[in-house]
Amino acid sequence: MEFIDEQLAKYVEEHTQPESDLLRKINRETHLEVLRPRMLSGHLQGRVLSMFSKMIQPKQVLEIGTYTGYSALCIAEGLAAGGKIITIDKNEELEERVKKYFSESPYKGQIDFRVGDALAIIPELKEDFDLVFIDADKANYLNYFNLVIDRLHSGGYIIADNVLWSGKVVEPLEDDDVDTRALLEFNKAVQNDNRVENVLFPIRDGLMVIRKI
Repeated sequence: MEFIDEQLAKYVEEHTQPESDLLRKINRETHLEVLRPRMLSGHLQGRVLSMFSKMIQPKQVLEIGTYTGYSALCIAEGLAAGGKIITIDKNEELEERVKKYFSESPYKGQIDFRVGDALAIIPELKEDFDLVFIDADKANYLNYFNLVIDRLHSGGYIIADNVLWSGKVVEPLEDDDVDTRALLEFNKAVQNDNRVENVLFPIRDGLMVIRKI
C-alpha cells in the first residue's frame, strides 16, 4: 500500500499539518481495537481529503464507506456554511463507536450517519451532491459511480480511494481476484467517460479524483 520510501514518507507527514486530538484518538483506537485498521484513511490522506474539501467548499457531501469515521470528519472540515455530509456504512458492529466519535466532533450537527446497504440507500436520497467520496467494497465501485454521477452537480467531484490496490492493478490478474478486476474496470470506465475529467494521485493506496464537466 505504501509506494514511497519509509524515511521519505515520514518526512512528508512531518511536513503536513498534524491531526486534531480527536482524529489522533480515532487513529490510535482503530489500530488497537478494530479489525483491518489499514482501512483507515490516516494522517496524510486525511489531510489531503480535508484540503480538497476546503478547496471545493461543498454544501452537500456523500461518503460511501464510513469505517470508523476518520475520513468523514476530515471532509467535514471543508463544508460550506450550513453544509452536510451523509455517510453510509453497512457494518453495524462499528455503529456505536462511530456515533461516539461523531458526537465528540464540532461537526456533529452536520453529519448524517446511516447504517445499511449503500446501493439501496443512495436511490432513496433526495439530495444532489458537490462531493462524493467512495471508499467501500471494491466490487461495487462502478455501481456506486453510476448511481451518483447524475446526482453530482456540474463542477462537482468524486474521489475514489484504493484505486491502485497495493499495486495489484499493474500485476498479472488472478482469475479469482474479483476486487482487482473491479478496480481495473472502474479505472478504465472513468478514464473513458467523456462526462468527467480525472487524475489519479499515487497517495497512499491511490486516490482517483474525478470532476464532472
